Amino acid sequence: MSKRISATGLVLLALSLLLAIGITTFFGPCIHEDGAYGACHWAGQAELGIGIVLALQALLLTLVREKRGVLLAMLPTAVLGILVPGTLISLCQMSTMRCRSTMQPATIILSALILLIAAVRLLTLTLKTDRKATH
Repeated sequence: MSKRISATGLVLLALSLLLAIGITTFFGPCIHEDGAYGACHWAGQAELGIGIVLALQALLLTLVREKRGVLLAMLPTAVLGILVPGTLISLCQMSTMRCRSTMQPATIILSALILLIAAVRLLTLTLKTDRKATH
């Protein structure tokens, strides 16, 4: 375990928690008046799971010394977060529905931010390691 807490890990943890909490609250999928579950509900459930996994990975990132493996694991998880709403799981047909107007953009933006931050941090760690190895 590292004595220093990773700032990148904390940022990724905050974004991941925002994804998990947001999908269940302020940017969640459509709610049908008759209580039925549409495809957008299941996309939201998948995003909740992805957000929880990303949050656990980010928490692990704050605690471990060797961060590259955790960052590598976060990359495909974040890509999955981008692909779920509308690509892997269909959403409502109308563009004005909550799942299309709110949930899809919010989850794509948060997942893309997580992907970008994790990839940049992985790249900087790899370049730093490569420089040490050549000197």
